[in-house]
Amino acid sequence: MTTTPTKPMGGLNLVGLGKAEYKGAPSTLCNGCGHDSIASQIIAVAYELSLEPHRIAKFSGIGCSSKSPAYFLGRSHSINGLHGRMPSLATGALTVNRSLIGLGVSGDGDTGSIGFGQFKHMLRRNVDMVYIIENNGVYGLTKGQFSATADVGQELKYAGKNELPPIDLCLEAIASGAGFVARSFAGDPKQVQQLLKAAISYHGTAVLDIISPCVTFNTSDLSTKGYNWGKDHEEALHEVRYVMPAEEIMVEYDEGEVKDVIMHDGSTILLRKLDKDYEPRD
Repeated sequence: MTTTPTKPMGGLNLVGLGKAEYKGAPSTLCNGCGHDSIASQIIAVAYELSLEPHRIAKFSGIGCSSKSPAYFLGRSHSINGLHGRMPSLATGALTVNRSLIGLGVSGDGDTGSIGFGQFKHMLRRNVDMVYIIENNGVYGLTKGQFSATADVGQELKYAGKNELPPIDLCLEAIASGAGFVARSFAGDPKQVQQLLKAAISYHGTAVLDIISPCVTFNTSDLSTKGYNWGKDHEEALHEVRYVMPAEEIMVEYDEGEVKDVIMHDGSTILLRKLDKDYEPRD
């Protein structure tokens, strides 16, 4: 994706839009759904990076996660396709129009089951887009069956006990050669924001597997896809911080001269160019 990240000033960003203009329709998902938290971070990121809505194309398949693009970036292009077929739609659109910023939203069922083959081929082709997996371990739209990422031994009220090992979608992405793979948690909005900014700036398929709790069908404290487990086991392995791209700073000055150089963040460094009289042993 080719973007021009900028910092909003005075309520409007550098393309003249307020944050409200990046919102979508009111959500119809359950109160507390992790998908709504992710949608809020997408809105914040698009506003802060001063992205032009008409340059963004949203793609999704079927499922609770795939409904969520309706709830953000209402002024952008959007295609809600068939179950598991989002990668094909995105590949076609983004191959034809390379000026678009592609944003795909899928779920653990849409990606890890019916769309698994499409997911793997998108990674093989390295389509230039952000691929967000809203991962909750269940099929929320069809009343809570186990998905392909459900934990072994996980018990659900209506589905019984899961006996099968989960598919690790990050591991699958790495095995397929993806150059940008990250996992986050919908309950950590600051980290989600930083990863979204980095993913949008990446050239190629950027995979974000975001654990996004289902507050209706997967609420056990023992579930690794729930809020309680996520909060209790959250350990900061890295400080994830996005550094905006900027033009290279070039300066010219003579030997022996000291030059003040203003950096992109407003700080100043002093450079002194060595001359013939410089004595390194002094």
